Amino acid sequence: MQRFGQLLGIKAEHIDEYERLHAAVWPGVLATIHECNIRNYSIFRHGNLLFAYFEYIGDDYEADMARMKQDPLTIEWWKICDPMQEPLSERQEGEWWANMKEVFHTD
Repeated sequence: MQRFGQLLGIKAEHIDEYERLHAAVWPGVLATIHECNIRNYSIFRHGNLLFAYFEYIGDDYEADMARMKQDPLTIEWWKICDPMQEPLSERQEGEWWANMKEVFHTD
């Protein structure tokens, strides 16, 4: 299992709609997340900053993310959500959500 922490900005004028959408995520999108080996997925907001945490339980993260990017319903979900978001300038090439380095963990 691999833990991920990610950061992303959200445009102030879209906070309410973004939270409304995420209070009732489409079942097909949730199914794809599960099928792509993502577990324990949460998104938190602080001001205009989103923090996502999830655990990946698969064996090939890149392949699972490529599969997710091909799912038609997930693509439609992203078409709605992406314009509300504001990627951080500090993110790596090719990232939408900026991946964070884990510096501490305890069970």
